[in-house]
Amino acid sequence: MRDGYDVVIVGGAVIGSSVAYFLAANPDFAGTILLVERDPTYRTASTSLSVAGIRTQFSNPINVKIGLFGVAFIKAFTETMEVDGDRPDLGFQEGGYLFLAKTPEQVATLRGNHVVQTANGADIVLWDPAELGAAFPHLRTGDLALASYGRANEGWFSNTGLMDGCRNKARALGAEVIADEVVAIGRTGNAVTTVTLKSGATVKAGTVVNASGARASLTARMAGLAVPVEPRKRTLFVFDAARSPQGSATVNGGRLPLMIDHTGVFCRPEGRYFLSGCAPVEDPAVPFDDFEPRYEEFEEIVWPALAERCEAFEAIKVVNQWAGHYDFNVLDHNLIVGRHPEVTNFVFANGFSGHGLQQGPAAGRAVSELITYGGFRTLDLTEVGYERVVANRPFVEQAVI
Repeated sequence: MRDGYDVVIVGGAVIGSSVAYFLAANPDFAGTILLVERDPTYRTASTSLSVAGIRTQFSNPINVKIGLFGVAFIKAFTETMEVDGDRPDLGFQEGGYLFLAKTPEQVATLRGNHVVQTANGADIVLWDPAELGAAFPHLRTGDLALASYGRANEGWFSNTGLMDGCRNKARALGAEVIADEVVAIGRTGNAVTTVTLKSGATVKAGTVVNASGARASLTARMAGLAVPVEPRKRTLFVFDAARSPQGSATVNGGRLPLMIDHTGVFCRPEGRYFLSGCAPVEDPAVPFDDFEPRYEEFEEIVWPALAERCEAFEAIKVVNQWAGHYDFNVLDHNLIVGRHPEVTNFVFANGFSGHGLQQGPAAGRAVSELITYGGFRTLDLTEVGYERVVANRPFVEQAVI
């Protein structure tokens, strides 16, 4: 290793890898980059354990635009990330997201969101129950009032593929990637100066980027700073259906969508199986090493909601389950991307609250612009900067899953 780097990125999953790629690929950035990842297996990284979805159905224009950039990035991924003839394929399944509304409040939210989404270029359609039933005959729609469906630019893809592709391309473009753990960050006045690794090495750092996922608060604390991010556990279940409804889909090439029921339970195809989960009734912070699934959520929450919504889901069997962590922003459940207002060479890319994979490309681009040019050049993310944390000013987003 060198004795110093212009940029040290703490955390090598999708956010850190995206930052490294966009910096390395930017012709206006001529500095050195060090990407540090504590666990090169990524076994418990939020990236690896995620639902791997991307959508444009948000209520805030910034999040809609982030989603649109993300899906464009994914569609061009094979060409963009080619390294020595290796052309990674993310297997993007453009099945769309389907939000279901039952109550007047839910209907009002979908209608309000739809105005924002379409005004910002998202291809979203609203359906009444009859239209919904015609599009997806396997669903019971009698209790519903409205549905919102993404006709394009929404779906799911390879989570680790996105991370690996960005990291490999960044390395090919000159970024250094190491398996080590940051254990201390040196600071002099209002500037971070060094990063100390578990292996014993200390390197100078021109800028430190906090891309530590659910461990973001630990990294910030090393620099004498704070960020309102904590690990919240989410359990995912893969199940088999005795009678699969996949043949009954009539839109989008016959593919089923990623459905979000009015109860908050979600479900999408996963090969011949289905992937599902829900927001827990109680959602406390958990220890950083707690990855034990909440098995009871399937019997108590997920299965009843799915069986109510679809006859084919009355007879289903779990074949796999796991738990991952949201890097949960307790202020407003939204990303924090930007410099610390006083320690200006410490940059946050944290608090994605379950949206990190899909928002990783836009976040990486934004951080690279901030470091290279001193400000945002493409999509202005000032509203989601760290200043709102200081001011206790939440960034409002209605469509949080």
